[in-house]
Amino acid sequence: MKSRRQLVRIWKRPSKDGLSFTYYLRYYDLDGKERLESLGHSDGKKAERQRLAKEKEVRMGFCPPGTMRLSEFVEDSLERTGDRIRPSTRHEYHEAMKDFIRVVGNIDYQSITLERAELYRQTCLDRGNSPATVKKKLIEIKRFFELAVKRKQLDENPLKYIDLPTVSKKKVRIYSEAECRRMLKAAGEFISERNDEATLRWDLLILVALESGMRRGELLNLSWSDIDFDEYTIDMMGKDDTAETWEWRIKDHEERTVPISQNTAQALMTLQERTPPGYPYVFIPQARYDFIQTELRAKGNWSYSDSRLTVINNFYKQWGSILLRAGIRKKGKFHDCRSTALSNWFAQGLSEYEVMRLAGHSSFDTTHKFYLAIKKDYLDKARQANVGLGLRLEMGE
Repeated sequence: MKSRRQLVRIWKRPSKDGLSFTYYLRYYDLDGKERLESLGHSDGKKAERQRLAKEKEVRMGFCPPGTMRLSEFVEDSLERTGDRIRPSTRHEYHEAMKDFIRVVGNIDYQSITLERAELYRQTCLDRGNSPATVKKKLIEIKRFFELAVKRKQLDENPLKYIDLPTVSKKKVRIYSEAECRRMLKAAGEFISERNDEATLRWDLLILVALESGMRRGELLNLSWSDIDFDEYTIDMMGKDDTAETWEWRIKDHEERTVPISQNTAQALMTLQERTPPGYPYVFIPQARYDFIQTELRAKGNWSYSDSRLTVINNFYKQWGSILLRAGIRKKGKFHDCRSTALSNWFAQGLSEYEVMRLAGHSSFDTTHKFYLAIKKDYLDKARQANVGLGLRLEMGE
């Protein structure tokens, strides 16, 4: 077993005027509650001595030989997992376990039982968390214990038989051909009213999304070198942290190749010809790229999660404006463009396996659930057509 993580950490808390700071110690008490203890000074060496003393005190009270408290178990598990998961996923899982600890206490991980997990589930529901949120948290917490079983730390997963909250299935939103045309027209009008160097090429972004089924993060991290203009394809590949590009990894590490039409490839080629040298990304406006490079990355204010969440400012606000301009009143997600692409593939006769590969789904179950949703949508349309036919016959038409 690897060396244990620190149970007590030092935190520098700045003063209100930002001109000074005070050291604090952060740790969990015997009841599993997080504590902040002010040291009242800004002496780094003295703070570390105090941290070590508190660390010894906490370990003596918290961890009998051969055991680990939940907080330490989480750190140990994440350390073992390493970079096999994205930083954003690591943060999400960590937050779920911290919430779990707040409810059940920072107890020995080997003493977790199904009853404690059920207590957590009910506590989440009682405080107003949606069933979908509670289900997601339980799945993430359950994963920690699944890994502990695989690593021979536990004989059985205590959450193995936990009943997950029932979540109603959301209807897959698919844009009609008419809606797609209106969106593209609205996107063209939207960007024509704004500065080219500071505005995302929404028309091309939407077009590529509708044809390739690419996710938002995949599109915003797309570089010119990923496009094969001869074959009319796009290679979905991660990016390394270099002077020109920032680190980004594909979801589930599913590198793949997706198709685009010849007309779309030509439109992208035209955009590339108009883009000055030194701008590797297809859809990031020049002004935004310069800001990221000089004001964020150069000053250490850029993290891995930013490559997924903040590449474009006000992305969803702009998307909402385009939908409104297109006359699409029902609130829609950009991800619905991906759903539309996948549904079109099914409509063209592609198999579930073929769609799974093109979509980059990590499991067949994901594609199959989507396929069932699409199939039901077609059945509903056919049923309505049949009802309409029956009415016409009754009227003697």
